[in-house]
Amino acid sequence: MPYNILVINPGSTSDDIGYYRGETAVFDLKIDYSPAELAPFEGKNVTEMAPLKKMMILGLLKEHKVDLKEISAVVGRGGLVKPLKSGAYNVSPALVKDLKSGAYGMHASNLGGVLAYDIAAETGCPCFISDAVVVDELSPLARYSGMPELPRISIFHALNQKRVAYLTAQKLNKKYEDCNFIVMHAGGGVSCGAHIKGKVVDVNNALDGDGAMSPQRAGTVGAGDLARLCYSGKYTLPQLYLKIKGRGGIYAHCGTHDLRALSAFIDSGVKPEGSPITCTREKAREAREAMIYQFAKQIGAMAAVTEGDLDAIVLTGGLMGNPYVRETLQKKLGWLKAPVFVYPGSDEKAALREAAQRALDNPSTINEYK
Repeated sequence: MPYNILVINPGSTSDDIGYYRGETAVFDLKIDYSPAELAPFEGKNVTEMAPLKKMMILGLLKEHKVDLKEISAVVGRGGLVKPLKSGAYNVSPALVKDLKSGAYGMHASNLGGVLAYDIAAETGCPCFISDAVVVDELSPLARYSGMPELPRISIFHALNQKRVAYLTAQKLNKKYEDCNFIVMHAGGGVSCGAHIKGKVVDVNNALDGDGAMSPQRAGTVGAGDLARLCYSGKYTLPQLYLKIKGRGGIYAHCGTHDLRALSAFIDSGVKPEGSPITCTREKAREAREAMIYQFAKQIGAMAAVTEGDLDAIVLTGGLMGNPYVRETLQKKLGWLKAPVFVYPGSDEKAALREAAQRALDNPSTINEYK
């Protein structure tokens, strides 16, 4: 049967909010935040934004004349918690506690479960997360780093990566579990996963700086250089972490994480009035090229995991809506001789809505967080 589902998908610079009666969207909105709006929360626990965002969501429901009692379920994007298997989870007090405390790390996605729990308390309906960023299917070899005390961990855009992988398998008239894909999600952060026979057996830690740089992430940097910077006395831990995540990558080189504005500057040579861009046009062009270059390198590394048995390369996330980024990257991947499927933006709201629908239809499949 159809259900009325509120979907909450918080991001680092925007929120995707949707309310659906069955498959019909009552509203489906992306809310972008300016650097000025984000500034008061910089360096703070991201869940401190929950009261503000809750008011915004309740305002949207009121604006669209949604009776809170008609909502069947609230589902939020999963955040940084214990490593989980794929699937839907009830949002419990234990889950909320870990999300708010940052016991396993802090990210904008932590707000998904917190907001789902707070709003469900107003409506009296169930609340879920699904395919959290900590979905862990890594192979034993992929967990190895050169330091036993620092094993590689799985933190990535699991929700969208899984969805576009299933869609691609359908287009190939195959089962996801029979395919080998490389899936790259490129947005504020970048994750690149090797999907082997239905499992993401290797993927970069998209939160803490592993892999390619992005508009906001520093990506992989020299370990020794980073260690020396840590003990230089120039930065506190929060300041240094902000250089890795938030003010790294394109932001560090160019003064903005807005690739649309940066690309417009590259094309025209004119900085918009009040623009935060700090670099020259040539520097902006070179930084963008370096980011795409690193994307291609990361995909090439994951190609080795497939041992040449590759059904498709799948590109998704907000940056794939940028024609120059998308087309330049595709040219660099031609040597892999695999079809490339592109899904600009994100299908995460649809994935969350479908997950909540499945959970309501089949309560026995809902997982409990312990």
